[in-house]
Amino acid sequence: MGNALRLLYGHCCKPTTAGDSDSLGPHGVSAATVGVSALARDLLHFEVTSQVPEGLSKHVVSSKKAQANWYRKLLEAWKEAKPPPKTPEEAARLVIQTLKRHQKADVEGLLAFYGLPLPDTLVQVSAGVPTSLPEGVKFEMQTLPVDPKAVADGDTITVYVGTTDPRESSSVPGEVQMAAVQRSKARAERNYGKADALQKKIVEAGYRVINVQNEEILARKYRIRLRGIDAPEGSMPYGKEAKEQLANLVQGKCLRIFIYGEDRYGRSVGDIYCNGIFVQEVMLKKGLAWHYTAYDQRWELETWEKEARAKRVGLWASSNPEKPWEWRKDRREGR
Repeated sequence: MGNALRLLYGHCCKPTTAGDSDSLGPHGVSAATVGVSALARDLLHFEVTSQVPEGLSKHVVSSKKAQANWYRKLLEAWKEAKPPPKTPEEAARLVIQTLKRHQKADVEGLLAFYGLPLPDTLVQVSAGVPTSLPEGVKFEMQTLPVDPKAVADGDTITVYVGTTDPRESSSVPGEVQMAAVQRSKARAERNYGKADALQKKIVEAGYRVINVQNEEILARKYRIRLRGIDAPEGSMPYGKEAKEQLANLVQGKCLRIFIYGEDRYGRSVGDIYCNGIFVQEVMLKKGLAWHYTAYDQRWELETWEKEARAKRVGLWASSNPEKPWEWRKDRREGR
């Protein structure tokens, strides 16, 4: 446990200096490290000293003795968690579950102290991926790890599928295969100018050579439009938050995607699953997308949007948020 905490703290938290005091969070580490890394730091400190962090009493109602009891329980819970929390949502759930019999004001105060999501902002998502292809699916793809820069907005991402995939292997153009072989040879000969020119040729054909764990893989590019939702555009309220949420969900992950067809822009329309989580469900429940009823009538998407509306989370904090499809239409027509 100590080693796991030290690794996380060492990776995320840097010691602060007197000159940094203006940017310190309430628990004494820089504001940039508030969250999982700060909680890990304080649990490590408690494991060694049995001392709770200074300043916590300003955020909770119970005594120092009670606070020590919380950290003892959280320490044990973290030891048993496999894997330990890595995201703010995972850390918040561990705190809420571990301290569920304690006062609400204390639990919420502790979460606020670390900048972790409060209970009413967390969403419970359905677990698991369909065991068989849903009706209407044209094909399924397994992607390579997603680059966060490939997230265009809250409902569109670019992914790559390795050409060793049986579906892809039979359709790679001969000139692309040849260019990939020649590029590899050019790099081996340190002829990087030629290698870059060949990579450009590969990219123009809709492919790319990607380095994954020090192995170069020829992969096909797909632009994916998330089926059934419409997120705010970048310059709309919550457009930035929607993009960031989608990036946080998929970055560095290999995705499983069910493709239903193409839209008029040539994007593949699909349902995305990431580590067993249905991505569209998260976006809707967090109030960062609309159910796109003009193209998708699934009752569960409607239900998830209604849940977010009722909680007034995300874009539903506004009483009358502008619909993205109407926003786009207005701009097309010059209004």
